[in-house]
Amino acid sequence: MTKVATTQVNSTQGLELLARSGYAARGIVYLIVAFFAVQAARGSGDNVSTKGAVEQMMGEPYGQALLWAVFVGLIGYAIWRMIQALADTDNHGTDLKGLVIRAALIASGITHVVLAFFALSLVSSVDVGAGGGSGGGGGAGGDMLSRLLEFENSNLLIYAIALIPLGTGIAHLVKAWRAGFERYFECPEHVMRWVRPISQVGLAARGIVFLIIAALLFMGGARYEPTDPPGLKEALDALQGMPFGSLLLLAIGLGLAAFAVYSFAEARWRRIDLREVNVPSLRPHGHMESVRQA
Repeated sequence: MTKVATTQVNSTQGLELLARSGYAARGIVYLIVAFFAVQAARGSGDNVSTKGAVEQMMGEPYGQALLWAVFVGLIGYAIWRMIQALADTDNHGTDLKGLVIRAALIASGITHVVLAFFALSLVSSVDVGAGGGSGGGGGAGGDMLSRLLEFENSNLLIYAIALIPLGTGIAHLVKAWRAGFERYFECPEHVMRWVRPISQVGLAARGIVFLIIAALLFMGGARYEPTDPPGLKEALDALQGMPFGSLLLLAIGLGLAAFAVYSFAEARWRRIDLREVNVPSLRPHGHMESVRQA
């Protein structure tokens, strides 16, 4: 029993390290996005997406090593998101609201897996001297999805897809306003005094970006393909094209930098409680509670 307990502790510590590295990796990606948004607002560069941010790492000193670290971190973040959803580590429950949140966590995990393997494809292309051929990420899966969507008025699916960033954006704004993230932090109050406002600004900025993506989808649904909807870069470009766009983009860029700081704060102080999760099967809390009682 002692050996099993030790294995369980080592497994949960490893998962916690992966989760924290994932928050840090997300912070790095958004810090790069924020940097280019600020540069674009100043008229000395272009906006980038999260994939574009990952691509920028290749040009930095030790870029390959950084990409490997980001790949591992994003995979860890995706695993943590899946554990959050399946084992309900944050006690969202099984009512409609809880199930929606847990479904969103799964979607977040899938998104970050895709981004992680995009980073891996960049490293692999350099290692084998193949250039950027594998960076698109479409492949057979994308072709299959395209075939499935080849029916009349398939672009109407864009309006359904738009509900995802719409809901995500609203959730971010509510989370920022209520500071609901606080209950997941374990840090002294003097630290929380600066983490709180920075996190609220960051969440609000990211929420606004999601709402812009939703607006692009709702207003221009006929122009987009279901397999290639607009994303972060398109939202920032649209913001830049508005009246006083440079100022708005500068504000959102700084806000996304605040979101990066929020991610780094989560990497350091977020509560990641895996004590009641059975790592091999990811069973919910009740299983381990019964084991302890036995």
